[in-house]
Amino acid sequence: MGCATIPKPLRCASSSAPRRAMPRVAPSTRRVMTVAHASSAVAMSSAASAPSASTKFVWKGAAVAPLVASVSVGLIVNFLIPRPDAVVPQAWALLSIFLSTISGLVLSPLPVGAWAFIGMTTAVVTKTLTFQAAFSAMTNDVIWLIVLAFFFARGFVRTGLGDRVATLFVRALGKSTLGLSYGLTLSEALLAPAMPSTTARAGGVYLPIITSLAKQAGSEPGPTSKKLGAFLVQSQLQSSGHSSAMCMTAAAQNLLSLKLAASLGIVVVSPWLTWFKAACVPAIIGLLVTPLLVYKLYPPEVQSTPDAPAQAAAKLKELGPLTQDELMVVITMSITVFMWVFQPFGIAPVVAAMFGMSLQLVSGVVSWAECLNEKGAWDTLLWFAVLIGMSAQLNELGFINYLSSTVAGALTAANLAWPQVMILLHGFYFAIHYLFASQTAQVAALSTAFMAMMMAAGAPPILVGLSMAFHTNLFGGITHYASGQSACYYGAGFVELKDYFRLGGICGVVNVLIWANFGGLWWKAIGLY
Repeated sequence: MGCATIPKPLRCASSSAPRRAMPRVAPSTRRVMTVAHASSAVAMSSAASAPSASTKFVWKGAAVAPLVASVSVGLIVNFLIPRPDAVVPQAWALLSIFLSTISGLVLSPLPVGAWAFIGMTTAVVTKTLTFQAAFSAMTNDVIWLIVLAFFFARGFVRTGLGDRVATLFVRALGKSTLGLSYGLTLSEALLAPAMPSTTARAGGVYLPIITSLAKQAGSEPGPTSKKLGAFLVQSQLQSSGHSSAMCMTAAAQNLLSLKLAASLGIVVVSPWLTWFKAACVPAIIGLLVTPLLVYKLYPPEVQSTPDAPAQAAAKLKELGPLTQDELMVVITMSITVFMWVFQPFGIAPVVAAMFGMSLQLVSGVVSWAECLNEKGAWDTLLWFAVLIGMSAQLNELGFINYLSSTVAGALTAANLAWPQVMILLHGFYFAIHYLFASQTAQVAALSTAFMAMMMAAGAPPILVGLSMAFHTNLFGGITHYASGQSACYYGAGFVELKDYFRLGGICGVVNVLIWANFGGLWWKAIGLY
């Protein structure tokens, strides 16, 4: 077929047709075009191979080894360890979930809040707990006092009042980090008798001050936490047990302990003075020993600051008088502390905190957006509520009663003298707190039974009642969920979980030894036995 048959627009050029001249391309341009073509080819080749690379599976979820270990604890307890006949299946299943949850909080396959949520979900999905029972602790007043404490701390920090108070402490005691910790510890011991909530003291007063002190030293939650903040948090937490135990009105569980003792016929004459007389010596020794012990076990990176007092004095001069926002924080917190101390019209501590925070919101000291951004507060609300709820349900299902009855039977069979019985029961009372997320809850669940067992063995009633009341304060820092104040300090983010358990365990045992030995000798001297 010739070219003549092709339509005109597509007619091929014949040898006789004139040729259109092609533009000449410079050699350098040719090289650029060649490189561009090569790059395009490489890009197309990479795009073609991309799908095969993206098909490679990468696990982005929980840390596998801690996950397996944490879940295994619950599975072993539930399926491999025989359930005692006296324990109902629901209680045994909940125990396995609780222990698995606690293991995960220690080993950290996921963040604390996430793992607690999974534990709660497991309890509901397996129908071990109803939805309502699982979430029942969300209305616990201690938990909301912790959340409100975070909000108060935000007001201290944002307005600069916390920085000012911290600077005052540095001017007075800031030549050394250890001196600073003693100043904070002793000030809480003086404040405690008038402020009967360790959680309120921690979150409303000392956490804001510690946060500001740490910030001044360049210590924030994370890589710089061990410069100062982590040490001050642990020193204050571990010392707070002695502050709470020194006076009858220093903690809510103290009054409950005496009330339960009275139900067994243990009458404490002039209770405030009798309590202080018995507690002052071991408490003072504990307050002197604990900051130094934490300093040795968990030394801060910043230890000596000889120029700090002079620098603090200069900074205070530069800050000048209180600003409007600082003054509003002082007024609102003064009203709140007044209600905490005197409890007018029977106002509970959490209600006083709610009223104080409402005043700060109305006055503009803190905005609601800032409260919503307090992730530590909301995270603590979830995981602490989960643990309190589980431990409360274990008690309701009879597991805690089974444990105490088993121990009582073993002690009766051993036919021990009353001092030996007291030592063993106090040791068990301490160890079992790892299953409790509230000091008050443990007092309510176990104190009466333990006191009855001690008296049945022949122990002096007044010694039984007071020693059990003192003891409840001493394990408030053994874990991050052991008490409201511990959860509050942990939520600040300065101390890693493994350090929390290590320091808590050591300091908790030392606390008990101080009160057992020095307290025991003092109680003998004043005639308690």
